[in-house]
Amino acid sequence: KKVNDLATRARAGKLKPDDTQGGTYTVTNVGTFGSIMGTPIINQPQVGILALGAIRKVPAVIETPDGDFIGIRYKMFLSHSYDHRVINGALGGQFVQRVAQYLESFDVNQTV
Repeated sequence: KKVNDLATRARAGKLKPDDTQGGTYTVTNVGTFGSIMGTPIINQPQVGILALGAIRKVPAVIETPDGDFIGIRYKMFLSHSYDHRVINGALGGQFVQRVAQYLESFDVNQTV
């Protein structure tokens, strides 16, 4: 109920500063505006932010046992910023790589 209330007030532009305090990480969707990518800026004192771009059909190299070919695939850019005083660069890169793996292998029937 709290999440739904927060989302409803956010969509209506009725959030107060205290409603967004206390978090450590932000996920933002720049794709809702049609942008394929963005440069997310950390909301201090948070330590990181992940921006999801718009999903677009693009040409891609598809590797098969019979050889490579060019095909059309849906792609989305993930942009990740983090405070290097808190997050090691390698760990930040591994995190966004793992998020990408989860999204690429998403199964609606998988139990979480």
